Amino acid sequence: METNELTSSIYEGWLTYQSGLIKALRHLDADQLALRAAPNLRSVGEIARHMIGARARWFHSLMDEGGEEFAAFGRWDRRGSRERSAEELVRGLETTWRGMYDAIGRWTELEWQETYPGEDDSEPEVITRQWVIWHLIEHDLHHGGEISLTLGIHGVAAVKL
Repeated sequence: METNELTSSIYEGWLTYQSGLIKALRHLDADQLALRAAPNLRSVGEIARHMIGARARWFHSLMDEGGEEFAAFGRWDRRGSRERSAEELVRGLETTWRGMYDAIGRWTELEWQETYPGEDDSEPEVITRQWVIWHLIEHDLHHGGEISLTLGIHGVAAVKL
């Protein structure tokens, strides 16, 4: 498999996963978005807001991608931020996806080589764009699984893959 084919396959898989997540979230009401696997864990809505916020922060704050609307998503999971409806969460996932996808598709070879300093022990000393992409894929998979598990615990249809 050639590099471009492999890359396309990875992004297609990520988009398929996001589509399943959106289907699971799209029709949830406020009570379902407030469900938690345990009292000390994030709610379904909080997890989705965290996924959206992380995408926006990595792409906008670190790599200066997207405009002000995109940047605003980076505050969705901050302390004191308001709850969001299922419709808003779906819009956040779709908008951040488009922003990421468009950026990745237009990066030049030189931009792919750009690096950034890691800020704490949870990050590598030098952050590459490739690392950011993988980190967001694993982040989406981890937290999407958390949403799926939480919904399933409460008898609500989980993410179908």
